[in-house]
Amino acid sequence: MDYCEGGCVMRGVFITGSDTGVGKTVVGAALAWRLASEGLVVRPRKPVESGCVAGEGGMSGDRETYHAAVGGREPLARIGHYRFRAALSPERAAALEGRTVRLDDLIQACREGVGPGDFLLVEGAGGFYSPLASDGLNADLAAALGLPVLVVSADRLGAIHQALLTTEAVARRGLTLAGVVLNETVPGADPRMNNGVDVARWLGRDPVLIRYHKDADGLPTWRAIAPSLTAVVAALVTDAGG
Repeated sequence: MDYCEGGCVMRGVFITGSDTGVGKTVVGAALAWRLASEGLVVRPRKPVESGCVAGEGGMSGDRETYHAAVGGREPLARIGHYRFRAALSPERAAALEGRTVRLDDLIQACREGVGPGDFLLVEGAGGFYSPLASDGLNADLAAALGLPVLVVSADRLGAIHQALLTTEAVARRGLTLAGVVLNETVPGADPRMNNGVDVARWLGRDPVLIRYHKDADGLPTWRAIAPSLTAVVAALVTDAGG
């Protein structure tokens, strides 16, 4: 079991993907917003991020999405501490900028500012076994924090294999599975494909299904999909003692 600043027992969730580009940030932001709406003090963390875009106000990326999801109540620098330009694994992107990020750095970045009663929401980068630091994978950070793991998989051909493989990897690390989200990232999926039913049959539990949304009714995507996460929110609130 991991601990936050001051020695309190940490509660929260670690969001990982079965692959890159599966919609982890959209799901994470929706979850952060829903949990905050339930009265939890949510501390979102994307401790390391690559592929950040340079603009007039500096680099922009996923941390800005989380910042919006919690109403700007968490400092940007705490949400996303290590940021790199190249759209590669964080380990490789850091090396290209002559920098090294170690697992202990990421653990500290996640814990910083998390107090008693807070809910820590951590999003990794890429898939569960993607390199996250010079000495660790996403799986290593998840194991170090000891949080339940929510697996996000793109709802497409190959999703069954990827979802089952990732959940098995989570179990091998001795971590609790918070759930599986099948996220429809593009419209027009083959109607004959029914990954939700097949994943449920092989996994033994129903995944959360998110249909394709993009700025529905003028809302950001994370707001549009938030109602789909009711079951995940209920389970996490119960586990958090809410």
